[in-house]
Amino acid sequence: MSDLEIVKGKFASLNVCVIIPTYNNGGTLARVITDVADYTKNIIVVNDGSTDNTVQIVESFPFISFVNYPDNVGKGWALRKAFKHAVSLNYDYAITIDSDGQHFAKDLPGFINKLEGVRDAIIVGSRNMDQASVPGKSSFGHKFSNFWFKVETGVDCPDTQSGFRLYPLQLLKDIKFITRKYEFEIEVIVRAAWKSIAVDSVPVTVHYEPKETRVSHFRPFQDFSRVSVLNTFLVIIAFAYIKPRDFFRALFGKKKSRQELFKQILNFDQPDHIKAASVGVGVFSGIIPTWGFQMLIGLFLAMIFKLNKGIVVVASHISIPPMIPLVIFLSYKAGGWWMGDKNTDMAFSFHVTLKSIGQHLEQYIYGSITLAVIAGTIAALITFVLLRVFKRKTVSAF
Repeated sequence: MSDLEIVKGKFASLNVCVIIPTYNNGGTLARVITDVADYTKNIIVVNDGSTDNTVQIVESFPFISFVNYPDNVGKGWALRKAFKHAVSLNYDYAITIDSDGQHFAKDLPGFINKLEGVRDAIIVGSRNMDQASVPGKSSFGHKFSNFWFKVETGVDCPDTQSGFRLYPLQLLKDIKFITRKYEFEIEVIVRAAWKSIAVDSVPVTVHYEPKETRVSHFRPFQDFSRVSVLNTFLVIIAFAYIKPRDFFRALFGKKKSRQELFKQILNFDQPDHIKAASVGVGVFSGIIPTWGFQMLIGLFLAMIFKLNKGIVVVASHISIPPMIPLVIFLSYKAGGWWMGDKNTDMAFSFHVTLKSIGQHLEQYIYGSITLAVIAGTIAALITFVLLRVFKRKTVSAF
């Protein structure tokens, strides 16, 4: 049996289809369909309101499952309609490939081979973005998108903008998506990662036509603005809900999850200065005057500076209720250094509450930031020294 016949058999046995969303790509669509058909006839074409000869092209391939609607809505909407249609046809997986000819059907076997070992993941076709033919705007968007995906999910993905992907349809069918245009391809992998669906990758080749002949429906200003707005909302949701949720699930959830959390906190493979810095940043974020968001800020800083997120979260709990009166009192004292003649003295009492802040807000803000920097620095230094001493004793014991 030839390699091609083996691939065709795997498409059938794994219940995989290929989705081709298209909008006014009549010049390349037939070739893309023909190339894909060499590997499988399980093809769904979605016509996103094309005004060229797309309908006639698709109808010339009788084996195509055709989703057609008159108005151009956007690539995201086309993919959402295609996913729904594929599920109705009882497919378990769908590979999406663009109709403009930049992707190559010869890379389809790579997705199938990867799928055999990774069944519950979105598999992204990772392009070589260093080649000379890649447009500058695509290279910038690639790096921009990869960065924010890591911030939002904590997951590394080499090419978050690639439209050549394999989707596990059954795992995605209950997610209610909100985007309709190019930004959908960001939303879908972020929200999949939030549902603990793995994001994996395979290398693929890519071809960009010369600028003079290239057909692109991406509108730099409008679409980039839409992606930026989406990322803003996703970052807010990630730090306001997803990351705290995952932390507490690990802390109070299954025993294995707790073990993984404590393994991260006590990670002996991490350098001492990273652990010490994590304690310092946690204490800092726990004291700064952002009540209700202190842990989220700590997590954000941990992401930015690549610190131990578990340690940062634990250390940020320095402002737990029994400690609040002391933190407020010391903040007022530290703030007095900056207020000069306006300094307001405060006697320490366990009855001091957050309401006290409103009476002399300026002094509290100056003082809490000062205290956060001092306490964070001291905590980091003490942690670093203790870790070094602990390691010496451990070595000498053997």
